[in-house]
Amino acid sequence: MPTGNLRSALNDLATHFASAVLDAVKTASLDELVSGSDGRAAAPRRGPGRPRGSGAPRSPGASPRPKRTPAGRLARRSPEQIAKAVERVVALVKKSKDGLRSEQIRAELKLDKRELPRVLGEGLAKKVLKSKGQKRATRYLRA
Repeated sequence: MPTGNLRSALNDLATHFASAVLDAVKTASLDELVSGSDGRAAAPRRGPGRPRGSGAPRSPGASPRPKRTPAGRLARRSPEQIAKAVERVVALVKKSKDGLRSEQIRAELKLDKRELPRVLGEGLAKKVLKSKGQKRATRYLRA
């Protein structure tokens, strides 16, 4: 088949297909266009910040999603509660010769990450703790 005949045949088929698609779109209702070809509503799109697969149904054997922690303020703590937390931190830090980072202290004592800065600040202010290093490399030692 000569190249010219093949090109003209493909061009005719493409033109016929495009006009058939346009005719189908012109005669379809808006609901049919939005819902898709099988009549079902289209799956919601994954927005920014949503993990992949968060909109899909989970299989019965899949592990449950982790519970969300309440994203509010911490409960008000009395000075006695803060002093007790400082004592726990001092006792923990005393066991370590090189000191501990705040992440390690939080993990060992099972404290909320939002309450730890106040506790460590109180320990440093009362001079029962001393710090060495900067930012995340800060290690807390017994004074």
